[in-house]
Order: sequence, then C-alpha cells, then structure tokens
Amino acid sequence: MQVALRRQRRDNLSEIAHFGNITADFARMEVRKDGEPVIMTAHELKLLRYFINHAERVITRERLLVDVWGYNSYPTTRTVDNQVMKLRQKLEPDPANPQYFRTLHGIGYKFVSGTSS
Repeated sequence: MQVALRRQRRDNLSEIAHFGNITADFARMEVRKDGEPVIMTAHELKLLRYFINHAERVITRERLLVDVWGYNSYPTTRTVDNQVMKLRQKLEPDPANPQYFRTLHGIGYKFVSGTSS
C-alpha cells in the first residue's frame, strides 16, 4: 500500500506542466499549444502525464504498456509507437524532428522537456 500512496502523491505534483509552448492542465484534462486548445484523448493525456512525471528517463515500450495501458502481457509494442506519433503530431513544433518525445532506437522513448518553466 505504501508504494501506491507514494505514486499517487508524486502524480499529484504535476497537475499543471509547461514545456516549450505547451501547457497541460491534468486536473482539467486540457492541453494548450500557443494558447490554443489541443484536442486529446484520455489515453493521450495519460501517456503525456506519464512522460512528464518520468522526464529525462529512458522508458521501454514494454514499461509504457504495463504502466500506462495496464497490460501484463502485450501482443505488440506498435500501440505505443502509434500513440507517441499522435503526441508528436499534436505537440511537437516539427513532428518529423521530435524535440520532446525522443526515440531511443531498440530501447524505447525519452521525454525531454528542454526549457520547462
């Protein structure tokens, strides 16, 4: 139980996050880019929050499937790749050259907030 309580407290630390021209308000489930609303699914928000809470850490696709999707056995990691691609399309300045959601080939992903405020 202690682990779950600690995790819950840590998650509550990032109700509002800023990186680049992005503001994410997880309490309101709203994301803005350049002040304009970005339409996101609940799963995209959950993945974004996970990345923000684990910034600068390398995260395997398998770890994302377990922690974000809740899979104990996973048929494919393409699910993660597709969701990260959607985050890039919606939040990156240039999705073809990701600045925030970086791929570490053969390993997974890493969220790099850059100059977060």
